[in-house]
Amino acid sequence: MFHPDRRRLLATIGALAAASAAPLAARAQAAWPAKPIRLVLPYAAGGPTDVVARAMAARLGDVLGQQFIVENRLGAGGNIASEFVAKAPADGYTALYHSSGIAVTPALYKKMGYDPAKDFAPVALPASIPAIIVAGPALPAEVTTMAQLVQYLKAHPGQASYGSGGIGNITHLGVELLLQGTGTRAVHVPYKGTAPAMTDLIGGRIHFMLDALSSALPFVRDQRVRALAVTTTQRAAVLPQVPTVDETVLKGFSATTWHGVLLPAATPAPVVQRLNEAINQVVAEPAMHRQFAAQGVELHASTPAQFDALLRTEITRWTTAARNAGVQPE
Repeated sequence: MFHPDRRRLLATIGALAAASAAPLAARAQAAWPAKPIRLVLPYAAGGPTDVVARAMAARLGDVLGQQFIVENRLGAGGNIASEFVAKAPADGYTALYHSSGIAVTPALYKKMGYDPAKDFAPVALPASIPAIIVAGPALPAEVTTMAQLVQYLKAHPGQASYGSGGIGNITHLGVELLLQGTGTRAVHVPYKGTAPAMTDLIGGRIHFMLDALSSALPFVRDQRVRALAVTTTQRAAVLPQVPTVDETVLKGFSATTWHGVLLPAATPAPVVQRLNEAINQVVAEPAMHRQFAAQGVELHASTPAQFDALLRTEITRWTTAARNAGVQPE
């Protein structure tokens, strides 16, 4: 027979064990990071996202006292890197540094090994790169504003062409949102990246395109392309004279590339918060702003909740845009 005193004794022991375990867990989280952190990117080394991520990683290592090891895992439109992190141990030692492309992938793939809205704990939005709509010599020289571009497209429906970095990415879907919002039509010419698209724009083989400001800026400055508008809701500090699409032809229009840091979904909240605080500390540093301002990269603080809300909104928006553009998921 099980004696009541023995039952009470075991219950007491169990309570004491649970009580002692809680501080241990709290101390383990408080001690984070106790070893190097792997920062996984779905982009190639040396690219614009990689450059920002590596600068962030170096400073985060200084702030947190542990090295951030940048690891480039390419393929499947970013899905290989994203799935790897989504399925990694939720201990704060494997993080994903992605861009707004993670919000587009649900519109492009029927089956993914992860859910970007459910399988991550959004941490912070450290950077964003405004996009810009630029015109080339194939358009008449008098087309120097967004209003004039829209007027030209309405007068020549389906005759002008625009380039993009590939079917379904933001340089494609951003223009589709613009065309849908202004009731205009143009022919989409996809390329394997925006660099060859820019080459053809300058060469007069396509009429206009949307590109990241950091990539297009040198060609705007040497007047090989005409800057018509930036796609953020506020003007870009590096080109303050260039208006926004929002203030010219389409109120509320926005299509920009943002950078986000994510951890596996079950990562303890104190770890998420500590990494968020470290990132916000880094992006507030004047030296970091000076390093990237000339390239059109904007650094800013954020909260996990703000990133979570943006991610969910962006997934819905780009999925709708892809569907309206007739993009068929693979």
